[in-house]
Amino acid sequence: MVNYVPTHIVLDNQEWKLVSMFDLAISDVGSVGVTTTEYKGHDPEFWAKEATVRIISIGDKSHPAIREQAEAFKNHVYSVILHNMKEAIKSDRTTLIALLEQQGHQDMAEILRRL
Repeated sequence: MVNYVPTHIVLDNQEWKLVSMFDLAISDVGSVGVTTTEYKGHDPEFWAKEATVRIISIGDKSHPAIREQAEAFKNHVYSVILHNMKEAIKSDRTTLIALLEQQGHQDMAEILRRL
């Protein structure tokens, strides 16, 4: 007896799902975006914008008054996310600096402190 394991294949923005030994189901998986940086990672503003876009979506056909309120709320959410991301980065950096100093790497700790 042969056991069949369902298989998913993604090719050209299409998801191909092998349903049985002889059937193939196809569905659209949407678009994929890529952003790059040179010699650094993405900044907190980039990540705050990405998070905000994933959390809040405003319909194109929304009433103008509702749309205005939604945009204001979206901007507020962005500000809150950005602030908290920057605080998280500071906190993590403080932890790394302390660990480096405990291990006797004051020079490396100072480099992080200056970032």
